[in-house]
Amino acid sequence: MTTYRDFSLTHRGSARGTVLRTIGTRERRSHLTAPRVPTVGIDIGGTKVMAGVVDADGVILEKVRTETPDKSKSPKVVEDTIVELVLDLSDRHDVHAVGIGAAGWVDADRSRVLFAPHLAWRDEPLRDALQSRLAVPVMVDNDANTAAWAEWRFGAGRGEDHLVMITLGTGIGGAILEGGQVKRGRYGVAGEFGHMQVVPGGHRCPCGNRGCWEQYSSGNALVREARELAAADSPVAYNIIARVGGNVHEITGPLITELAREGDAMCVELLQDIGQWLGVGIANLAAALDPSCFVIGGGVSAADDLLIGPARDAFRRHLTGRGYRPEARIAKAQLGPEAGMVGAADLARLVARRFRRATRRRVERHERYAQFGRRGAAGPEEQEQP
Repeated sequence: MTTYRDFSLTHRGSARGTVLRTIGTRERRSHLTAPRVPTVGIDIGGTKVMAGVVDADGVILEKVRTETPDKSKSPKVVEDTIVELVLDLSDRHDVHAVGIGAAGWVDADRSRVLFAPHLAWRDEPLRDALQSRLAVPVMVDNDANTAAWAEWRFGAGRGEDHLVMITLGTGIGGAILEGGQVKRGRYGVAGEFGHMQVVPGGHRCPCGNRGCWEQYSSGNALVREARELAAADSPVAYNIIARVGGNVHEITGPLITELAREGDAMCVELLQDIGQWLGVGIANLAAALDPSCFVIGGGVSAADDLLIGPARDAFRRHLTGRGYRPEARIAKAQLGPEAGMVGAADLARLVARRFRRATRRRVERHERYAQFGRRGAAGPEEQEQP
């Protein structure tokens, strides 16, 4: 049974700290032989850090969370938060590994966070920074990669050999899985689909460029359009203006979705616009990657067919070679906001397997050396006996 509670950080003595051993940097292609042991997954986003103990079937045994430290604070503050959450869960569970899904760019070795927009991480050696603080192996990855892995293992992407995950939140993230392996690219930052340029000279993006996909199909784009209509006192926006009492800045993505479900024409149209841009981008990705399945996740996907229906229609209209090629399936993610945490825990289970194998080999070598030493220490008469 999944349990949930808020977590208040408390000081723990340094005696809790132990030596962390990290094993390897490449995930194995097969997950079938990974040990069926509980692991901790951690999802670090812009507003919260969520941690959970997950079993080998993707079931969350317990989860806790706390607020994400402000990005003005030092990286050590975030590391302290991670350690405290893990130690709290380990008080009640036998934890064998920790997986971290971070909202940022993680290098190909999955050891350093190159950049995180919501945290003070700039080329931060996160895995190494935790080495002396946890007693289990640690894995670090991008949060979209961990979410995609979870959907492939336990959710909407089960059985797919070629899968692309698109996460619609504040911006657009993504991941690519092929043959049971996450494709991270040469430098580890593959899947940043949100910054494909779709409108030359279009809306300015925080990344510095103009016309990025996420400026037309994301939570930010949805809210921006609604607020502009409300600020202009448009007649089509009267309903949402009344709902927020005239305070335009209180318009949020969930509110737009709620009103759309109630039949508000403006909100339905805005989600259709976002969905159509989503379909255009998916068609471009299909031309480049040719997957069998697109999984749509993130907070905006909660709009369901109000968003995904228009996306499917636009995808079919813009797909290269339409009518003469198989069409990829477009599915809504099934694991919701916990996907990144579940995927991080499951990927950490692969690291735990390598840790166990390495430990077993060290023990076997030690036993052989010890046995050889006993024979070498025997007297001449004892050595000559059969």
